[in-house]
Amino acid sequence: MNTKNKKYLITILTILFLNITFVSLADDNKHGEVFIISPLDGEVVKQTFRVVFGIKNFNLSPAGTYDKNTGHHHLIIDSGLPSLDSPIPSSTNYLHFGKAQEYTKITLAPGKHTLQLLLGDGNHIPHKKPIFSKPIEIEVTP
Repeated sequence: MNTKNKKYLITILTILFLNITFVSLADDNKHGEVFIISPLDGEVVKQTFRVVFGIKNFNLSPAGTYDKNTGHHHLIIDSGLPSLDSPIPSSTNYLHFGKAQEYTKITLAPGKHTLQLLLGDGNHIPHKKPIFSKPIEIEVTP
């Protein structure tokens, strides 16, 4: 191979490498998000109220689904994030929505409470790059 062809090949390979790198970085910017649509942070609600879940750049799917960029919601009530490399606990503080539900009705005692979402994969395990909302605080009135 002559020098001209080597330079041409190196240029083509460099362009391909840069394109692959750019696509990879672009995918990182499309990382999924979850958020609580309702109630709003600081809102005062009655004891039984509706929580509406939001998701962006990811697809909701039932537990047991293992497609790329899919998951289902877990609502954390008055607790912190669990271990992010193990299955999400199931309790009154960690509610599972394995049928890919987008909302729920819950009843809480009067007082201040925190709510947060955490997306789980088909096995209820947070994704390698965990997707969780910022916690919100609400006040429940009798």
